[in-house]
Amino acid sequence: MITALLSASLLTLAQAAAEAPGPPVPRTLAEDRLIVCLDKARQDPTTAIVEASQWSEQTSGADRSYPQHCLGMAYTSLLRWEAAEQAFLAAREALGQGDPYRRAQLAAMAGNAALAQERGAAALTHLNLAASDAEASGDAGLRAVVEIDRARAQVLLGQDAEAEATLTSARTFDPQSPYAWLLSATLARRQNKLDQAQSYIETAAKLSPGYPEIGLEAGVIAILGGREDAARASWQSVVDLAPNSEEAITARGYLAQLSEPAAAQPNDAPPSEEEPSE
Repeated sequence: MITALLSASLLTLAQAAAEAPGPPVPRTLAEDRLIVCLDKARQDPTTAIVEASQWSEQTSGADRSYPQHCLGMAYTSLLRWEAAEQAFLAAREALGQGDPYRRAQLAAMAGNAALAQERGAAALTHLNLAASDAEASGDAGLRAVVEIDRARAQVLLGQDAEAEATLTSARTFDPQSPYAWLLSATLARRQNKLDQAQSYIETAAKLSPGYPEIGLEAGVIAILGGREDAARASWQSVVDLAPNSEEAITARGYLAQLSEPAAAQPNDAPPSEEEPSE
């Protein structure tokens, strides 16, 4: 599940980075070419790598960020995380000190690539760069996205107190982000702050009732709080909502545990779920 979520997060960042924030403006030829290249990176990543490499050799300066960006996404499609990480960093470096919005996105993509390999220290280094760039951009939504990813890296490194503060910032920058509330709920549950976790997951569910990750986490919080009926309802909703998803597979396992005789159950609660991602 974590790899799929990371890929989705990277794709979202990539699509956003292909278009400048603010009022619509005519795209440059390089931006148009990047959009085409990103599509090929998803559909035919091997060919995209060849074409983006050739494109990179033909460009210099800030324009070189575009083929390197595409290379990063093509490597992501092939799960070649370290190559993707280096390509995204090269794309950011090519921009120089200009365009802090894109610099932040590219550094965040590098951080996500490192997270995919559970290399928390490297991820946090890249994401700290992204946070600085995002602050310079003045875009609150982007700052929230970066803070969510920074929190995930901090949790991976066992820095739960730091992650809690980082998630507070994420919720402040974007109170409408379901993933900020979901990850806050997961962290609070891990810290045995069940009342706080319940409040956070309820907010996440109100913002995005169709996210199976939210229903799965809501059930875990409920069962830990001794509310078996609520847990059962949450997990069944995941199965009904997305029957072929990884979350549904996990939910069916939890439901099966609830159906077993008490003496046969290995644990009083289902195992902790993996941390979510944007």
